[in-house]
Amino acid sequence: MVFQMVLLKLADWILYQLLANSCYRAVRKMRSYGLFLKNQSLKSSPQQAASFPNVIKCGLENRGSDTLVCDIHGGLLRTESFFPYFMLVAFEGGSILRAFLLLLSCPILWVLDYELKLRAMIFITFCGLRLKDMENVSRAVLPKFYLENLHLKAFEVLASTGSRFAFTSVPRVMVEGFLKEYLQFDNVTGTELHTFGNYFTGLVSEPGLVSKHRALKDYFGDKKPDIGLGSPSLYDHLFISLCKEAYVVSSDDGKGGTSSAMPRDSSVFGGIWSGVDLRVRGCSPSRSGHRKGILYVCTHRTLLDPVFLSTSLGQPLTAVTYSLSKMSEVIAPIKTVRLTRERNQDGNTMRRLLSEGDLVVCPEGTTCREPYLLRFSSLFAELASDIVPVAMNTRVSMFYGTTASGLKCLDPIFFLMNPRPSYHIQILEKLPRELTCDGGRSSCEVANYIQRKLADALGFECTTLTRKDKYMMLAGNEGIVQDKRKKSQSIGE
Repeated sequence: MVFQMVLLKLADWILYQLLANSCYRAVRKMRSYGLFLKNQSLKSSPQQAASFPNVIKCGLENRGSDTLVCDIHGGLLRTESFFPYFMLVAFEGGSILRAFLLLLSCPILWVLDYELKLRAMIFITFCGLRLKDMENVSRAVLPKFYLENLHLKAFEVLASTGSRFAFTSVPRVMVEGFLKEYLQFDNVTGTELHTFGNYFTGLVSEPGLVSKHRALKDYFGDKKPDIGLGSPSLYDHLFISLCKEAYVVSSDDGKGGTSSAMPRDSSVFGGIWSGVDLRVRGCSPSRSGHRKGILYVCTHRTLLDPVFLSTSLGQPLTAVTYSLSKMSEVIAPIKTVRLTRERNQDGNTMRRLLSEGDLVVCPEGTTCREPYLLRFSSLFAELASDIVPVAMNTRVSMFYGTTASGLKCLDPIFFLMNPRPSYHIQILEKLPRELTCDGGRSSCEVANYIQRKLADALGFECTTLTRKDKYMMLAGNEGIVQDKRKKSQSIGE
């Protein structure tokens, strides 16, 4: 009897909300805009939208310490409707009957206001849906469609910032996995859904649908975020007005000559394929007028440093290294060249490679696990005028991925065996000409200066220890891989 009364009250509430509370709004919309026109209740006029600049006017330089806030709907995605993503959840997580029911509800959803529309879609999509099925959809289905719908300029602004926070009215379970796993958001605030056991009830938990501007004020208090991205709708204007800089993201940006669609090759997020949490700061440096390539000078944490740098820049790089095993050369996904430790010969090799393209060098000469930088070899400073320091750091929980006495070819495997390894890459600004050898500095001065810059960026300490010192302390040898061919020749002699 109690259960029947609850059903009757629920039905009465739904009928009231769908009919009595919405008919007046529906009649006004039909009268003002016509039956076949789009719902304009949340659209702003061009004059109102012009109160905030377009996202294409947002500069990307020196944003590494900035905080960005946005909504995935209207802030990061080009689509104007979130309905297709509810349809994906209904079909992939539920069944074709659930998806068909959601499709049949479109005429009713069209006449509802924003809040009722969202509540109705949530109820139809999630009522009776298993939590496990939703987890599978959020992990294996939704990210593909989110990636294909990302707004190019909004993503570029996002990628240039250091901290990212999302506030959205849509269910948190639909967006949190994608935003944190693929775009490295620090926190996602969304509408929470009510559950019973292992199932969703289709109802919204208290305190109800998330109001973005209120949630932002509650989270940051009196502190203002640096950048806010939102849609041209009035619903978003109050939200982004709480930020120091506010920009409007429009799906019509392509009409001005630049497409807002994300190029397919730009949708490949570094680290996804490997399970590594890859975070990158900085941008690709400008090139001088001469034909030589750029020399990237990196700290050395694992053998994967050049690989992840190449992935982050989205361009092929050549890596030079000492004591590279044959196995490492075979499995390396980028071009690698082995050096000989003979200064003149190695200098000529690197000059030739720089004339062919960009080059990566790790002047420490070996990997280092601790928060220290070994002494930099100064040879690289004599070879190029376009020098870009790159601060590399890793975080692991179980395996180091760097060995002093074992097989070096197994280092990448051990690193990737960690449950959640992370790579943090910070691309610093290119050295001014006056700080290079072309500007009158000695190679040792240049090497020491770059070592200090990288140590400051990482919070590490500079040392005068060399590669040989490291191996003598850890393994009792000089850390040189003996070339078997030379070894056999010397024995034969």
